[in-house]
Amino acid sequence: MRPRPPVHYDEDMLAYLFWHWPAPTVDAARYAEALVAFHRALASSAPPGLRASRVFEVEAAPWLAIPRAFEDWYLVDDFAALGALNDAAVSGARRDPHDAAARLAGGGHGGVYRLVAPGLGSAALDRTTWCSKPDGVPYAEFLTRLPAGETWQRQLVLGPAPEFCVVGVDAAAALGGVAVPARRIHASP
Repeated sequence: MRPRPPVHYDEDMLAYLFWHWPAPTVDAARYAEALVAFHRALASSAPPGLRASRVFEVEAAPWLAIPRAFEDWYLVDDFAALGALNDAAVSGARRDPHDAAARLAGGGHGGVYRLVAPGLGSAALDRTTWCSKPDGVPYAEFLTRLPAGETWQRQLVLGPAPEFCVVGVDAAAALGGVAVPARRIHASP
């Protein structure tokens, strides 16, 4: 497989985030292996509009009922590409790896986010800050308060996490949010 070019971040792109965890009887390492196999299959036969995917192990995300989970990021061009990803994930060469990981899952939640500030990308991600805009503060003003960093805003109120995610910085105290430690498991390209 030829290396793919670096991901171009622009303010029109979306990310589908999926928080999930292994079933109680499944070893986390075995689950991670199946998950990475799916992401590799997805990268080798990417649907139109999929820019990249990445997988992290996260701890203490307050919107999840478990202490550790996996957090998949699927970076796509737009909502049409999200639909193509949805169909492609369970078809062709991706179906068996998808189904193998899904059989090991204990549960999950998803959300859709739009990039509102490209920042520096997330190559060094080891923490995210999740926060909500304070009541009474206009969005334009709130966005100027955010630290430099890749910032995503939840779309259509889809997902259990707070409205904003600032990647790669711990700004929880300044933003009244929560910092979530993350460890990269896989990234493509």
